[in-house]
Amino acid sequence: MGRAKLPRKSTTIDMTAMCDVAFLLLSFFILTTKFKPSEAIAVTTPSSVSSKIAPSKDFVLITIDKDGKVFLTIDDKQKRETIANSLNATKNLGIDVPAFKSANFIGAPFSGLQSFLAITEENRKGNLLPGIPCKDSTNNELITWMQVVNEAYAGSKLDLVLKGDNLAKYPAFKSVLTAFKKNNIQRFQMITNPENAPVGSELFKKSMSGEKQEN
Repeated sequence: MGRAKLPRKSTTIDMTAMCDVAFLLLSFFILTTKFKPSEAIAVTTPSSVSSKIAPSKDFVLITIDKDGKVFLTIDDKQKRETIANSLNATKNLGIDVPAFKSANFIGAPFSGLQSFLAITEENRKGNLLPGIPCKDSTNNELITWMQVVNEAYAGSKLDLVLKGDNLAKYPAFKSVLTAFKKNNIQRFQMITNPENAPVGSELFKKSMSGEKQEN
């Protein structure tokens, strides 16, 4: 006796609901996505194979752009206030302390500091600013800045970070290092663009052996 055949029917799936959900999710991500704002100081760091992570808060950052201009960033707002008061007392600069406390970075000589603080935050662009004078050995204002930073961090850990552009010339770095040495600052971190260690190198072998031990 022959086997009865079941009638074949086409399967129809209503995709309307799925399309609605997909468009809702797409609209949500478009409306809530925040694009990374352009950096006030554009710096392209050199590459290295270091895996050490730079501090993300309570740091002091020295930035050198491709033109060799130097900028200072102090992450701790309370320390900024201390430094502003110290400069007003020692150099009689008449700094607007609240404005200094809210500034994300410093990029002007002492003589132009008040004008710098009067600029709105969105208009403070590194390429338009003179930076802190330190190229001339007879007028290295970064020495004074590092002195007041050292005093503000007395008794607490100073996480000092140096970030230099790959195109910056050596004299700019030398002037910054001179300011460190003048204030007996021997330890700091360099920010670089991380990359993998070359295959077969000692660093590669060391990292691979470390991974095996962890596993």
